[in-house]
Amino acid sequence: MTTAVRKFTLDEYLAYDDGTDTKYELVDGELVEMPPESDRNNIISLYLLSHFLKFIPIQLIRHKDTELVVIGNRTRVRLPDLMILTQELFEAIAGRRATITPDMPSPAMVVEVVSPGKVNEDRDYRYKRSEYAARGIPEYWIVDPDKSRITLLTLVDGLYEEMIFQGTDMIRSTTFPMLDLTASQVLTAGQVL
Repeated sequence: MTTAVRKFTLDEYLAYDDGTDTKYELVDGELVEMPPESDRNNIISLYLLSHFLKFIPIQLIRHKDTELVVIGNRTRVRLPDLMILTQELFEAIAGRRATITPDMPSPAMVVEVVSPGKVNEDRDYRYKRSEYAARGIPEYWIVDPDKSRITLLTLVDGLYEEMIFQGTDMIRSTTFPMLDLTASQVLTAGQVL
């Protein structure tokens, strides 16, 4: 016997409140609970945030707090670890709920820090890759502590071109060329060596 899973529309998702602090993503109409991040992943995303603050105004940076509506088989809502907004997108949100809807411009960049496990790996490497490309996001970073690499995806003619950075490789961002970090600095952030 199977149980039918309730399918949410985007409007139902945006109005949903279960009375807890649980965070959800919407995937093809289904609520998917997002477990708390590992401390390692939190430190990596905070480390990147601290570096972007050196040349990006704080109002254009979002850290685990802004939803991004993308299109899959049905509407999907993702909650990236780190996002850099454009000024135009910042003005479109203009004090409303922190949800980037399909009628708004795309963020300049999205960063996902991969959590352990095949489900998480598939979500960040496969599904979000195609969703973010379809959304027109110019740069998508996949920071993978377990594989000790950063995959930087740059949107070219609707598809992502991939560069992989490991160890002492300097991260080369076309969107943010002023960034001065190695893969190792990001991947070992906060670790006592």
